[in-house]
Amino acid sequence: MKIFLKSSICFLMMSIFNAQAQNSLVFDSSKFVELSQEVNGKLLKVRAYENIVYVANPVEANFQKLNIYVPEEYFNGEKINGFTVETAPIFFPNKVGGYMPAMPATFINPPQRGPFGGNNQSILLALSKGYIVASAGARGRTSPTGKAPAGLVDLKAAIRYLKFNDKLMAGDAHKIISNGTSAGGAMSTLLGATANHPDYEPYLKALGAATATDDIFAVSAYCPIINLENADMAYEWQFNKIHNYKKMIFSNVNGEFKREMKDGTLDAESINVSDKLKKAFPAYVNSLNLKDNEGKKLELDGNGDGNFKELVMSYILASAQKAISTGVDLSKVDFIEIKDGKVISVDFDKYMTYMERMKTPPAFDALDNSSPENQVFGTATVDKRHFTNFAIQQTASDPSTLAESLQIKMMNPINYIGDAQAKTAKHWRVRHGAKDKDTGFAVPVILVTTLKNKGFNIDFALPWDKPHSGDYDLEELFIWTDSICK
Repeated sequence: MKIFLKSSICFLMMSIFNAQAQNSLVFDSSKFVELSQEVNGKLLKVRAYENIVYVANPVEANFQKLNIYVPEEYFNGEKINGFTVETAPIFFPNKVGGYMPAMPATFINPPQRGPFGGNNQSILLALSKGYIVASAGARGRTSPTGKAPAGLVDLKAAIRYLKFNDKLMAGDAHKIISNGTSAGGAMSTLLGATANHPDYEPYLKALGAATATDDIFAVSAYCPIINLENADMAYEWQFNKIHNYKKMIFSNVNGEFKREMKDGTLDAESINVSDKLKKAFPAYVNSLNLKDNEGKKLELDGNGDGNFKELVMSYILASAQKAISTGVDLSKVDFIEIKDGKVISVDFDKYMTYMERMKTPPAFDALDNSSPENQVFGTATVDKRHFTNFAIQQTASDPSTLAESLQIKMMNPINYIGDAQAKTAKHWRVRHGAKDKDTGFAVPVILVTTLKNKGFNIDFALPWDKPHSGDYDLEELFIWTDSICK
């Protein structure tokens, strides 16, 4: 087995590695600690290789670290869930939230930090099912060196480290499955869509990333906050008639993230902005040339109606139907028509009233440059910038204050799916809660439809009544990963 052949393999690899890799990028299998904790009534023992700096020239080494966990059984020649030390897939979860800096996930649950806390249940379940876990930290928007595409580039560099050291490590680096939620879900989709594309190469070279590829086998993404330059239009297409809002405000108090809700009503100026954004959305959808399952073009008319809207609603119907099949009583819900246990229709406007608006227009490229996403598109010297022409036009700002087109492009997976210079992941599992109002339903639907049209394997659903969250169906997730890996 490859772990026990460390000495001979190291000798072989050292003879072909370049000097930079010899000094900093060769995995040392002797540097580990043994950890254990109980999972589902069974003691789970692992070897933990933690705080590995995965680039030769780190910019923020406190974040550019990788934690790797390997079930102890593999070192005894055992199989887990049908996998061996050589065939075990690598589960690659990130803890990115709000495009903030993120530490790698850990086997021992850390103190709660960040908008999604420190839950590590996905790691424990993955290990118990025989997966190797590798989790990388990444820079984020609050740092001058963490502006787009820094966080994505960091995760790509970590993938390259794993592939570079494949012969020295447990697991199969050709079976890497990324996982993330919200902005972390966005990172997961970007890893799957942009792999090996030359747009990112200068950034990877500057970091001293390992000389390997960064393509991955599969993507798991929960509520990905993507397609940012078009997400404002998608949000208002969905929530245009909803003028009351409950906005979530995040604050950082002594390193702990706090959430509070702010209620309000859109003023006349905001309603006008919403109307303009909704009106612009059909042209964008129609320009994508998306097709339904019968090959018919998906479109919207000037009022925002059409078969694209019907497609979005079909996922809501399917979600409600699945909820009923699992025993959820929806008989008293006034926005759903049910006959003989079958969901016949959903009233779109009433459903939006039930969901409630969370964000004010524009939801992402705030006109006053105050959104988290404005900070994503900053530079080392300019903290926040606009990233849509709409915001520039509405504020009469100097067009030179708009983020560069390449920076905007590199943060949208839609721009790379099927690109001949990128290697798109074959398998995708995307979940967006049916009560998630952080971005519009159209955003994930555009993503998965684009992937379907390009021939990729898609598993997509809007789980009933789920808000903005992730990792809530881990057993189902790993049933899916088993199905594509075995």
